[in-house]
Amino acid sequence: MRAALVAAACGAAVTAAARRVARFRPPEVHPDPADLDGLDAEAAAERLAELVRIPTISSRTPGEVDTEAFELFRQRLTELYPETHRVLEREVLGDGALLYRWSSGVDLPPLVLMAHYDVVPVAGQKWSRDPFSGLVEDGVVHGRGAIDDKGALVAVLEAVESLVAAGVSPARDVYLSFGNDEEVFGVGAQLAVEALGARGIRPWAVIDEGGAVVRGVFPGVPRPTAVVGLAEKGLLDVELITTDAGGHASSPARGGAPARLARAITRIDDHPFPARLHDVVLGMVDALGRHSPAGYRALFAHAEYLRPALAAVLSRASREANALVRTTVAITQLEGSKARNVLATRARAHANIRIALGETVQSTLERLRRIVDDPEVELRVVAGNDPSPVSRADNEAFALIGAAVRSVYPDAAVAPYVMVQASDARHFSQVCDSVYRFMPFDLSREELATLHAADERLSVAALHRGAGFYRYLIRHL
Repeated sequence: MRAALVAAACGAAVTAAARRVARFRPPEVHPDPADLDGLDAEAAAERLAELVRIPTISSRTPGEVDTEAFELFRQRLTELYPETHRVLEREVLGDGALLYRWSSGVDLPPLVLMAHYDVVPVAGQKWSRDPFSGLVEDGVVHGRGAIDDKGALVAVLEAVESLVAAGVSPARDVYLSFGNDEEVFGVGAQLAVEALGARGIRPWAVIDEGGAVVRGVFPGVPRPTAVVGLAEKGLLDVELITTDAGGHASSPARGGAPARLARAITRIDDHPFPARLHDVVLGMVDALGRHSPAGYRALFAHAEYLRPALAAVLSRASREANALVRTTVAITQLEGSKARNVLATRARAHANIRIALGETVQSTLERLRRIVDDPEVELRVVAGNDPSPVSRADNEAFALIGAAVRSVYPDAAVAPYVMVQASDARHFSQVCDSVYRFMPFDLSREELATLHAADERLSVAALHRGAGFYRYLIRHL
């Protein structure tokens, strides 16, 4: 009797699993294709190239910022997009953040489209072309900021300019928030949030830089995948400091300040934070797994029950996948003695930490202290913030983003994900539960690798499709 019951239970479990796999299929969606009328790909590329030529390089040291370049950039926007500046209201916030309002005449929560126009430095990088030449060659715009983030800014303005010129009014107000200090964790986006808050405005949805349309990043899914960030990891900068009496290098003592610091760094490297499959990552597995071949699909259909195993698999799949499932620690700076023949009285390392969803600055520090396990190593917090709240993926705003993606990338699978970098979007999470991080560009692994590195570039075709994405989004509000 017991054997019969066990067999029946096993048979029922197998049947339930088979049904789960059979239902684990991508949804049938057929969005309208994007209306690209009024969008000139080559002209957009030339406008992006002109803006790339303006070196709006950010710095935490005010005296190192070329304020004339930033002013020239803002002036050129008014000349390159005259219809936008004729119809939309424009404010300059703080040292140069831009906030535009496209009035609809309807009292509904607005859509906010974000970008930033400051860029990171190029010093020490080996570029094959002048990073500020704005060269358009073989269907590609070359230069610092082409992707991050002047490309998105131009795509937004191309869409708005074309719609304004066609006499289109949005169904709800549209705000454009363009930051001038995102790369140095500045206050431009905060000022925009404060300006809207002072007017009692809570956005319907916010879209900023983040995920993109990529290939080959998810096991068994060869088709393009559009990953839309629902949240971003927290950021914590910590200095590890050790001190010692010092002295002449000719008579060193064992266990000096650099040695203790090196031991702490090695312990951090040998004891990574645990890998966990957060609900957002589980949502990505669910969405993309439906597009995988049968064998993979059988696995991903049961992801909810296999969280620890899948977290372990993802942590070993790639550097990018590993960053999705755990808090990461990168040692980015080291400092010891100022002279070659003098023992260090102080040794310092800087740890740049990206905090996984579900953890906090406090819990991260506590774990780091346990890992280092040395009271003589001081952990000094430079700056830090917890992970952002998780935005909704069950509402009209997320559905509209998916439709807009498929209007220009009809073969793309759309999925939520966790953004591992920091962005200005985190400030808007204070006033909106639908903050999304997505750049509507199809980017190769090689192109993604140029972010903050040499030879940054964006194809003219991707820029054109990005403008089509924003145009669809605005027309279907």
